[in-house]
Amino acid sequence: MSTIECVPNISEGRRPEVIAACADAVRASGAALLNVSADPSHNRTVLTFTGSADVVLAGVLALFAEAVRHIDLTQHTGGHPRVGAVDVTPFVPLGTTPMSACITLARRAAAEVARRFDVPVFLYEEAASAPARRDLADIRRGQLDGLAARMTDAAWQPDFGPARPHPTAGVAVIGARRPLIAYNVNLATDRLDVAVRIAALVRERTGGMPGIKALGIALPDRGHVQVSLNVTDVRATSLYAVFTRVVEEAQREGVAVIDSEVVGLVPAAALTATAARALRLTGFSDAQVLEYLLPTPEGWLL
Repeated sequence: MSTIECVPNISEGRRPEVIAACADAVRASGAALLNVSADPSHNRTVLTFTGSADVVLAGVLALFAEAVRHIDLTQHTGGHPRVGAVDVTPFVPLGTTPMSACITLARRAAAEVARRFDVPVFLYEEAASAPARRDLADIRRGQLDGLAARMTDAAWQPDFGPARPHPTAGVAVIGARRPLIAYNVNLATDRLDVAVRIAALVRERTGGMPGIKALGIALPDRGHVQVSLNVTDVRATSLYAVFTRVVEEAQREGVAVIDSEVVGLVPAAALTATAARALRLTGFSDAQVLEYLLPTPEGWLL
């Protein structure tokens, strides 16, 4: 049986009761809910769940039902760009599952979300219907107001659903992609221009590091700014490499780095690779990690 991971981002990170209702809906659908990561500054929550295509689809529809019921984008504020109550829903192939299975599921989910909830849906990444829609940043440019304005153009009609945003739930973006790591680096300054400049320097699209997407985000409730990153290919750029680069660029700005954080789940190989590089280990491989050689998690040391 093919196993698919789904990592939807909802535009709510401050109301525990709404986050719990969304998480409970996914659990009740039969999907295996692995993680719920909420950020009040971003006002955003990332859920991670897995299952077969049918089970994951049930989880997505259950999540949309709760999110559309409880989240009103006209009342929403937060540091992270967004266009929808359920802002983005990626499907990720695990193990031997082919990407084609996730593309098919993305289209099924998009059609059903539009039909049930009257929410327009754009397909992105591997499921995109046009090159201009492949990159999430292009769809989300200008956030909901910007996308709503573009939807009046025939070239920017949604792939499914009405040609105007839902009154409160906005627009949904659904697609298929490879695994990525959501990773943030927090800077000891409240100057957003510093975070924006550093993001541009490390972002692949603007000449930076391969496999890196980045934004500068203000977190006024924390009193600092953040370089918010997606590491889309950890083999091309490790967590250690991108963290080191952000530290270096921050130093050039005269700014210290407070800390960094992973949002949601991260592959173990990404952490072992980072440790190996930071420690300058030679000839190291995952075959030297004791826990990887043990048959069950009960035997793990940490």
